[in-house]
Amino acid sequence: MSAAWTHPVDLRAQVLRLWDQGRLLACLVDEGSTQFPLRMALRCPDSADCTSRFDEVRAWSQGLQQGAMEGYRLAIREWKHPVLGRNALPQQAWIDSLDDALRLAGKASEARRFATLLAATRKRQPVLVPWLARRPLQALALSQEWTRLLDVVAWLQACPRPGIYLRQVDVAGVDSKFIEQHRAVLAELLDLALPAQAFDAGAAGLANFARRYGFRDKPVRIRFRLLDPRRSLLGTGGGEDITLDADSFAQLRPGASRVFITENEINFLAFPAALDSLVIFGAGYGLETLADIPWLHDKEVHYWGDIDTHGFAILDELRSGLPHARSFLMDRQTLMTHEAHWTDEQRPAVRELEHLAADERTLYDDLRRQRLIPRQLRLEQERVGFGHLLTALATLG
Repeated sequence: MSAAWTHPVDLRAQVLRLWDQGRLLACLVDEGSTQFPLRMALRCPDSADCTSRFDEVRAWSQGLQQGAMEGYRLAIREWKHPVLGRNALPQQAWIDSLDDALRLAGKASEARRFATLLAATRKRQPVLVPWLARRPLQALALSQEWTRLLDVVAWLQACPRPGIYLRQVDVAGVDSKFIEQHRAVLAELLDLALPAQAFDAGAAGLANFARRYGFRDKPVRIRFRLLDPRRSLLGTGGGEDITLDADSFAQLRPGASRVFITENEINFLAFPAALDSLVIFGAGYGLETLADIPWLHDKEVHYWGDIDTHGFAILDELRSGLPHARSFLMDRQTLMTHEAHWTDEQRPAVRELEHLAADERTLYDDLRRQRLIPRQLRLEQERVGFGHLLTALATLG
């Protein structure tokens, strides 16, 4: 079938694959590229086809040669038909230059746009040219924003580690939303354009963009309640629900020797009175902030999370910074006592945890490997009976 032979549309598809891989635009960056002339894959009729299907072969050849005006060159070989004599048939297909490849792919205008931002980058930030070679299609997609991205890079070169909020960056056409929207690409550009001392290599990930490049970030806020009815920070009596930024919380002297941390807001609000104690609303992962609170290292810390794989993963994270923290109501007895309240855990954690006690690790392994029942079960902390909580608190003393 002639469909098995290469047609002009197939040659164009080959060039488009090169475009989609970024190889054509990368040639603009690498002026010494030896990619061209480039031989294309060409499936041709064999001798049996030429003998038995001569009319189809001739039509295929004519179509391929007419398409050559679109940007490719054909190498022709002579073939002798036993009746019709000598005939010329395409044997190889070549693209001689990048311009020919762009014309065949229909990407000449996009290449001109890329060449414009490449020239601007070479002039303003030559250190970023290798990034354009690696990610030319991403750069092309950002062509409307590229000048402003270079402006941000130049501003941080002039004002490294500025110690201000993103909202305070004073660059024409740039606001904090623009920077936040393009944090991923800016991080790659800034890591290339800034000296090593101008950014914190240990602050990885988009969430740490501000810290990595020396901007002020939103303060972490810690919410807590004093549980001792004899004590009050605001003079309003016990049970005060207070939220402080982490720095202010670190300066706090609450006069409590025991600290509870719970992940559920209702549990936090309903936590019963307890002498010489306070409760912190943990609100999930991110408890590393608490490890930076000096006075917590001198307190008796109890962590109450869900009895599921993620609950133990959060406990493990907390213990990496507060190794003396104990689990609270996260034991096998509590789980088995509340069997009627078991639910299913979605997307359980499966990794090894390094900071669990022996009984905690055994229960975690039973949960992640479904040893208790053939399903991924969990007991959410708010399903633990209130009387069970009171008994556990009385046991602590």
